[in-house]
Amino acid sequence: MRIVTYNVEWFDNLFDDAGRPQADGRWSARHNITREMQLEALGIVFTALDADAVMVIEAPDTNSRRDTRRALEQFADWAGLRAVAVEMGFVNDTQQEIALLYDPLVLSARHDPMGAPEGLGTGLEPPMFNSVYRLDLDTDRQREEVRFSKPPLELAVTHLATGFAFRMIGAHLKSKAPHGARRHDDVIRISIENRRKQLAQAIWLRERVEGHLAAGEPMIVLGDFNDGPGLDTYEGLFGRSALEIVMGRDGPEVPPEMRLHDPNAAEALSRRGNLGPTSARFYIDKERRYLAALLDYVMLSQELAAGAAWRIWHPFDDPVCYETPELHQALLTASDHFPVSVDVDLPPWG
Repeated sequence: MRIVTYNVEWFDNLFDDAGRPQADGRWSARHNITREMQLEALGIVFTALDADAVMVIEAPDTNSRRDTRRALEQFADWAGLRAVAVEMGFVNDTQQEIALLYDPLVLSARHDPMGAPEGLGTGLEPPMFNSVYRLDLDTDRQREEVRFSKPPLELAVTHLATGFAFRMIGAHLKSKAPHGARRHDDVIRISIENRRKQLAQAIWLRERVEGHLAAGEPMIVLGDFNDGPGLDTYEGLFGRSALEIVMGRDGPEVPPEMRLHDPNAAEALSRRGNLGPTSARFYIDKERRYLAALLDYVMLSQELAAGAAWRIWHPFDDPVCYETPELHQALLTASDHFPVSVDVDLPPWG
């Protein structure tokens, strides 16, 4: 079974209100790239992935006029993919949804949110991801309200051929970038505030993960975490990254069966810098250079990680992607993130 996470930059801009792909000469939201160029590139990338399921981060929008499912289904038909079914969870207000595009002949997937709705829980359990969680983030004994701008997508998934059942959570955690800052003081204040919010979201997500792992449920947690070791100068203020929290690597007392595994993340955490694997490439206009970062992860529970094979479809670092001109160019044209896949051998499940 092949599972992929892929952040497609401004996917929504490539469709009309009826969800039809607009393969024309008008500009996409990507610099100097038309909608036709980006759509054709995405078709090449998705076809090469040949995935049983793709967690699409920044999926097309759902609102009063537009529909994520309709757009992704028509994209799959347009691109000739076998992954033609779509499942999504709570709608958000950012024009960047989280949705699973999957092959219905291989998998069944159902949105299955855990936790109590706002105001109905005990206050001691993590609520639904579209709700509010009140956490003491700065040890002042005052609980602060934590919200997800993009509620994670919780899925109950079954591999049809084997009957193997597992949980999957797709996430897009808050960016740490100081958007809106005009002065240096604003940069510092907003950066620290954003990191605190991101860590709070990671704690919320980790508590849900721990509940599933404690129940013995196999898990895949994947998506864009906007985080990795060494990505900003404020990491040392908090002593741990959001990534370490979600994986369960933020304490030696966490047993192996309660940890999530991703070798790319493990390598990055061991290096504590930008010398390891990367999954995204951004152009810094003021500095006239590209910034590479590892932001996208596929984390597996212990029983799934054994024998699994991870791959970052990087146009320069992956030999096959680099040596296949059409795929190499398509990866650069399609998005500022590159897909991350994992191939898992599933045992029978009774």
